Formats: sequence, structure tokens, C-alpha cells
Amino acid sequence: MYLLGYDIGSSSVKASLVDAQSGKCIASAFYPKTEAPIIAKQAGWAEQDPAMWIGNLKLATHDVLHQAEKVNPKDIKAIGISYQMHGLVCVDKDKNVLRPSIIWCDSRAVPYGNNAFANLGKDFCLGHLLNSPGNFTAAKLAWVKQNEPELYNRIWKVMLPGDYIAMRLTGSVCTTVSGLSEGIFWDFKKNAPCQELLDYFGFDPSVLAPVKPSFGIQGTLTREAADALGLYEGTPVTYRAGDQPNNALSLNVFNPGEIASTAGTSGVVYGVIGQVSYDPLSRVNSFAHVNHSAQDPRLGVLLCINGTGILNSWIRRNVAPEGMSYAEMNDVAAQVPIGSDGVSILPFGNGAERMLENKDCGCSVHGVQFTRHGKAHLMRAAQEGIVFSFQYGIEIMEQMGLKVDKIHAGSANMFQSPLFRNTLSGISGAVIELYDTDGSVGAAKGAGLGAGIYKSTQEAFSTLERLSVITPDHQDEYREAYEKWKSYLSF
Repeated sequence: MYLLGYDIGSSSVKASLVDAQSGKCIASAFYPKTEAPIIAKQAGWAEQDPAMWIGNLKLATHDVLHQAEKVNPKDIKAIGISYQMHGLVCVDKDKNVLRPSIIWCDSRAVPYGNNAFANLGKDFCLGHLLNSPGNFTAAKLAWVKQNEPELYNRIWKVMLPGDYIAMRLTGSVCTTVSGLSEGIFWDFKKNAPCQELLDYFGFDPSVLAPVKPSFGIQGTLTREAADALGLYEGTPVTYRAGDQPNNALSLNVFNPGEIASTAGTSGVVYGVIGQVSYDPLSRVNSFAHVNHSAQDPRLGVLLCINGTGILNSWIRRNVAPEGMSYAEMNDVAAQVPIGSDGVSILPFGNGAERMLENKDCGCSVHGVQFTRHGKAHLMRAAQEGIVFSFQYGIEIMEQMGLKVDKIHAGSANMFQSPLFRNTLSGISGAVIELYDTDGSVGAAKGAGLGAGIYKSTQEAFSTLERLSVITPDHQDEYREAYEKWKSYLSF
């Protein structure tokens, strides 16, 4: 008996096939093999064609089935979906996509969200939505309504990227409370879509998809989808969640006080709390976690930094010698002492940063001396700058009462860098536990929970393998470098 998980990222689509009994991933694949393109027609814009997600999902599925050629598709009992959060997909009554998806790091909608926050009122937005509408899906839809009115009038449903993928697999149109909360459509006081927000923006409530639980049958594979993917018609889709709630799930983070982190294109620290809470300045966000209910609240407090792995990849393309790998960059950077010999980099070059109250500060380099500093200093300063931005946000989360003393992370992306891990542990004082998992494996196990194959989260994650533990060291040196880094932060 097997479970299939998909992770629909902005860089790639990954598929993993998991043996339900052992919990082991027996095959995985991702496409494209280089980072997927992001369309940026203007500064601050970021779009992707949903057809590209489907094409890469098909390639990844075929690859996984080829690797696991002895597995009969009939024995794949459930499918789970993880997806890049906050994106907007608009479809017409024939379920055709009307425009490229406005994805998570697009910042064009900031003025629309800010105006809604001002007009609906801070107390209402934070008390009901737990966030400012900011740059989230509802504000992105408001931009479409204002700037593409003819297209807006043709919209039948708006969806998050995972909702769209599920629709293409099953033909069924639905979303989740977790999804609506990440789009800033959900009213936590009324436990329903927020009518006041819909009225303010002039959205017909029918534009939202019907709500289904995060765990449970959300549709079954159509014949067309099954034939295209090489899967079995009728296989149920039983789980979906945004990438950060799903990452927390994949690391067995469900309960108050538990923390998960990722550092891919963007960087995230995600902590679970057991009461409805928010940051008064809306610099970190509170969303419904995968196991949230009105009766037993489980909220994910999410710190997201746009400029994380994307800065490291920029350094690789533009600073590192041609052909140098990330591992080689780590080795070179590690030769430079903590603090990068006075060089500091602010990593905010990927659009407006929520943590900085939606300011678009850009990336900047400070303290370079031409006679002392070279490529190695920039490589280390980039990683330190990314980690210091994490710490800046962690301090905001701690003001909300979320104690960060242990961080769970998958051994992926920047967490594969010893320099990155040691810096994060050293500056935060947190123990970091690395696990052998990723978003697509988590989505597969989420599908097992949704299908009832696993009776509890304990059963689903009993085989989760811890790879290593990083404990804090050199804290005074990291603190000194962090204070210097903060001195350059003005917005």
C-alpha cells in the first residue's frame, strides 16, 4: 500500500511515493531540473503559468512510477498536495485559467491590502482576520478587479495553487479553512468567509470555492487525469495544505510550542500556538494550521522572509566562480570568520517584506573594503544576512509569547549548509533537529491521515528519522555580528 505526495513549489514540482507501512520514500522526482521561470513584467511582479505546474507534475509522476516500476498504480491508495501559498489562480465557468497566477512573492497588491486595512480598521482586521490583508490573495484579486475588469468579470472561481492542482486531478472545485485563512478571506470570530472583506472589495461570495476539511476525501482522480499521469482512476485526493503548514506536518509539528523551519527560495519559521493571536503590527502572520478547528484552535504563526535561498543562488550566479557548487561555496565561506570580517548583507531583494511592514528595501551590501574583502566574504555575509533576518523575525514571534528553543527542519535547501545551521543555532540559542523528510513526503503522509490509513499523527510519523542535532555555539560572536547587521536596517 502506497501514498503519493506532490509539492507544488515556485522553483519546481516534486512527487514522492511513500510506502505506507514503513513510512519510507521509495521514489521521488522533481521537475524542472533547473529553477522554474518566474514572469516579472514589472518590478515587484511575479507570475507563473499554472499549465507549467501541471506539465512538471506529469513529468515528476512518470519519473516516480518509472523508478517504482514494480508498484501497481492500483496500490496507491491516496494522494496529498502541498503548494506554494498565497497565489491567485482565476478560472472561468469552463475551468480554464484566465491569466497567469500571481504568486506569493508578487508585491503589486500591497496598496490594495493597506487600503483595506485602513478602511476596515486595524481592530477589525486583526481581530477577525488575524492579519492585515497586506499582499495576500484577497488583495491580489482586488488588483485584478481594478486593473483587468473585463477579465475579472469572466472569473467563476478563484483558487490557491493547490486548489487548482486538485481541480485538475479530480474535476472537483473546493478549498480549505487553512487555505482561505492564508488568502485572508477567513473570519476567525464567525468561523466563515469574511463578509465584510468581500463587501469592501466588491467580491461576490460565489467566487470562493466550497470548503472541505484539510484531511478527508476532496475528490477522486478523473479518467483523463489518471490516463495522463499513469495512475488509477478513482484514487482519492485526501489532503492539501500550503507549503509551510505542510512542512510543519512533515516534521510532526502539530501542537502549541512546536516550531518548524524551511530555507528555500524564501525562508520561514513556523510555530504552532493554541489560541487565536496576532502581531499588532502584522509583521508575522497567523493562519489556520492543518489541524485547526474553532473548538480546538491550532494556529501557525508564520515568519516569512522573501530573500533567502534566492540571495544565495544570486551569489552563486554572479559572485562565485563559474561552475562552483553550493557545497563548494559553503566550504569557501566557512574560511571567513564569524561576522564576515565586517561585511553585512541585507537580503531583502525579492520584493516587499512582510516582516518589515511591507516595505521593499532591496538588497544592500555594507562594510566592504576593497583591499580586504573578496568573494568569500560576500558568500559568508549572504548566509549570515539571511540568518540574521530569521533572528529579527524570531524576536517578533517571541513578543507574541512563542518560545523558540528547538527548531525542526528537513535536511534540504539551505539547511544542508553547516554554516547556515550553525549561524542560526548560534544567534537564536535554539537547538536545531534535522530530519529526513520533505514537503512531498509530508503531503503523502498527510494523504494517509486523510484516508484513514493512519489512525493518528503519532502513527503517521513514528518512522520519521532524525539525522542530526545542532546545538548553539559562539553565541557572543554571532550576537556582535547580528547587532552590526541590525545597525544597517532602516526603513
